[in-house]
Amino acid sequence: MANRVFQSVIYQMKDAINRVVGVVDETGAVISCSELNLIGEVREGFMAERLTAGDRFVRDGYTYQQFSSAKHNDYAVFVEGADETAGQFAAVLSISLQSIKQYHDEKFDKSNFIKNVVLDNILPGDIYAKARELHFATDVSRVVFIVRVTSGGDISAYDVVSSLFPDKQKDFVFNISETDTVLVKEIRKGIDRTDMEKLAASIVDTLSGEHYIKAVVGIGTPISNVKDLATSFKEAQIAMEVSKVFDTEKQIIRYDNLGIARLIYQLPTTVCEMFLREVFKQGSIESLDQETLFTIQRFFENNLNVSETSRGLFVHRNTLVYRLEKIKKLTGLDLREFDDAIVFKVALMVKKYLSNNPAKY
Repeated sequence: MANRVFQSVIYQMKDAINRVVGVVDETGAVISCSELNLIGEVREGFMAERLTAGDRFVRDGYTYQQFSSAKHNDYAVFVEGADETAGQFAAVLSISLQSIKQYHDEKFDKSNFIKNVVLDNILPGDIYAKARELHFATDVSRVVFIVRVTSGGDISAYDVVSSLFPDKQKDFVFNISETDTVLVKEIRKGIDRTDMEKLAASIVDTLSGEHYIKAVVGIGTPISNVKDLATSFKEAQIAMEVSKVFDTEKQIIRYDNLGIARLIYQLPTTVCEMFLREVFKQGSIESLDQETLFTIQRFFENNLNVSETSRGLFVHRNTLVYRLEKIKKLTGLDLREFDDAIVFKVALMVKKYLSNNPAKY
């Protein structure tokens, strides 16, 4: 990683300095150089010299200036020549490279730090210590989005999402699987929930409109402390799993807008199975055919209104009443009664949940 950071700067300095310049590591191996054929060469005697000499020394026609990436000297700049100008070039270059590497390491470490916090791979007590070390703000409002690719596209969703959120000091993007990309977004305090949905919609639209990638986005609840990012992430995961069962057509799913589906998801399967046994006579729910289930769905959508439902189904009112009586006979529940309708609606959701067997988080 350091090699690429250094090489980019060294190569740009080549014409300006008009001398051979490069960087060696603590073993004396050339890791970056204006003359590419010298990369990989080991400078004999460098290791012994660096331990006895000061930060700057001359050896074999090159001026070396040591610099550190942490608390000890890991690298040295070398400039062709033993004159004062070579020493000045080496000093300026070492300061520049040290600053650039520190910035790069800090940025890279922040991304790793956030990933570890989100995935709950870091102890709570270590979060604040690491945050202080990285100068990372812990009390800023953030929210976790999970972008899941469902089909299409040759380009990586990670690349697209990264390009949409270029501020790498505030927003963090990383992959957790082939299909799932995580976005940790800094937000203003008190942001409206619909604004988060609009942000998610812009991601979905960009992926589909410009790159032909179909995706869904799960959104956790906003948090105000970095230690709670893992919670927001798990909520986004739950939102995705619940939507797979109950809202298969939705592309944007907020954890705090799941309603009764979230309650069902959090129940143990044994409790759900017990509930179904209490509500329905044995085998009664399985005896309902697709036409009957479709009728029930339309009846619920029309707020238990028999006349509106019969019109929507293009059947006579008495035909619908007959179907509802048949359901009552089979299940023991009269859907025209509000209490029975609620029990039946929840029971259907519970059965659908058990049939899909979603992952638990």
